[in-house]
Amino acid sequence: MKKKTFILVIIAMVAVSFSSMAQRVDRTNFKAGVHFGVPFGDISEYSNFEIGLDLGYLWSVSELIDAGLATGFMNAFINNDNVDFGPITVQGDFPNIQYIPAASAFRLYPTYDFKLGADVGYAIGVNDGNTGGFYIRPIIGANVSSNTEINISYVKISDDYDFSMAALGILFLF
Repeated sequence: MKKKTFILVIIAMVAVSFSSMAQRVDRTNFKAGVHFGVPFGDISEYSNFEIGLDLGYLWSVSELIDAGLATGFMNAFINNDNVDFGPITVQGDFPNIQYIPAASAFRLYPTYDFKLGADVGYAIGVNDGNTGGFYIRPIIGANVSSNTEINISYVKISDDYDFSMAALGILFLF
């Protein structure tokens, strides 16, 4: 009887360990996608539209948390109309405002298909006269399929002016 009980206990322990390993979710992956944004704040006086590329790599820290790195490219298209600087009106061809973010990325998963997170770091200014600044991007995302995510985000770059925008994006997981 002891031998049968011992064997049943071993079988139960093996079954529990396999079931707990099967529930471990490994979301370690590379992500690439695009986003489209509407600027507001100081930048909204000069731009009506922004488009960007998003790249990132996230490692699964636990079942509910991912951490990693994020970068990409952001380009705010400048309206080449007359721009008023107080009493002075300037007319001309202004360069687009461009940034390359270099950030840490964090994601929390309340459910498998829904995520909350943020990218925090520094946005490197690309165009002439653009010094760059502190970069933060809170994100809310949802899985459309096993390898596609849609998200909405708020981007804030603290530069010599207020670069803020709301963005809608799509990411593909590899």
